[in-house]
Amino acid sequence: MTQANNNNGMNDKIAVYDLFFRKVPDNGTYAISGGLEEIINYIKNIEVTEEEIEYLRSLNKFDEKYLDAIRNFKFTGDIYAVPDGTVVFPNEPLLTVKAKTFEAQILETMLLVKYNYGSLITTKASRIATSAKGRGVMEFGARRAHEEKAAVIGAKYAVIGGCIATSNTKTGFEFGTNPSGTMAHAYVQMFDSEYEAFLNYAKAYPNDCTLLLDTYDTINSGVVNAIKVAKEYLIPNGYRLKGVRLDSGDLAKLSIDTRNTLDEAGLNDCKIIASNGLDEYLIQDLINQGAQIDVFGVGERLITAKSDPVFGCVYKLSEFDGQPKIKLSEQAIKVTNPGHKKCIRFYDKDTGLALGDALFLKDDLVPKEEYVLYDERSTVKRKSISNYQIRELQIPIFIDGKLVYEIPSIEETIKYTRGELKTLADEIKRLVNPEYYTVSLDEGLYKLKQDTINKEREKIMTFKGVK
Repeated sequence: MTQANNNNGMNDKIAVYDLFFRKVPDNGTYAISGGLEEIINYIKNIEVTEEEIEYLRSLNKFDEKYLDAIRNFKFTGDIYAVPDGTVVFPNEPLLTVKAKTFEAQILETMLLVKYNYGSLITTKASRIATSAKGRGVMEFGARRAHEEKAAVIGAKYAVIGGCIATSNTKTGFEFGTNPSGTMAHAYVQMFDSEYEAFLNYAKAYPNDCTLLLDTYDTINSGVVNAIKVAKEYLIPNGYRLKGVRLDSGDLAKLSIDTRNTLDEAGLNDCKIIASNGLDEYLIQDLINQGAQIDVFGVGERLITAKSDPVFGCVYKLSEFDGQPKIKLSEQAIKVTNPGHKKCIRFYDKDTGLALGDALFLKDDLVPKEEYVLYDERSTVKRKSISNYQIRELQIPIFIDGKLVYEIPSIEETIKYTRGELKTLADEIKRLVNPEYYTVSLDEGLYKLKQDTINKEREKIMTFKGVK
């Protein structure tokens, strides 16, 4: 496309693109944005090598004028985006690019790659952590991830989304997350007895000893030997058994039996960790069954978002050369919102809860005292709100090609994300039959959308010879 536009002189015209998603995975109602930090680093470090230029030349598809443009690529436009960890909803622009057409189009694939994966894992982690109802969730997925980078970046976004730690040490090294893990069954199998394995491990990690109980027999062997090590080595030397892990079997029943046995031995402070193919629904079921589990270790179903592994961000033109643009479709969900926009969130001044969002044209004013929200899917369902405060979700990231945004630390992003989730009513975060959040089109944008649709339909009728 950019080669064709280069030939017709359109590459220097200013285009506005919105990056957004149409549907929340797993039939959820909200998502948590992720991927902005990787996008910033990508744009800052774009460099096209001569080897890459030579490859493009070898395809015999591009002329030398175009190859020169690729060789000298530099982003000079504006990008506005929501910070990582923001609660977001379908059809809201997560990121908006306003730039020369050439620059905006070249960025498309990488913007989608970064946002789709980051938001997918952050959202999945949030669902899983919410289902744990205050119990900890640890990310255990590195060995099931689709690739090394997916494991490292995914673990980062799992922690942003709600996990208390990750077993991925490289994520800790690169991003400052808390690396934490336990032993594997193979470690226990290397010794002549389970007791010997546990004792050896306790001596290596007396301050942080978590023992895996189910290599042979959880209740009749694992718990017995764990208590024996605690009584004979850890406690006499001034330490405590930090935790035990269950990785197979009936986790609800085994956790209850393990808890009772530990408590009878005076190890009331020993935490029980459970893993083995967990996700938000299994965690919810375990809690409903009265499982005595303090921390859930979640692997493949988190790092791959196994139940619904595609986030579905799209990147659509909304304005070109100052004119609003729309994509029409026979599927209503695929009809885009035209024009350069801003997303406003309304918060109740008394409770701090989010009341709803509305998309406005960029330069339109937002009423300060009273507003009517409606869901575009059901315009008869309206909600009049007052006593609110407002927030524009997108903030400037690049202006005239210069980075104006300071990337927050992982601790700051985690704190921000937890604060975002607290603004959502509990009924919106339910796994089953959640309440849907209202995202409205302001009157000015709604009118522009209808006018643009009518103009496009007139073009189609004229083309078909219909007056």
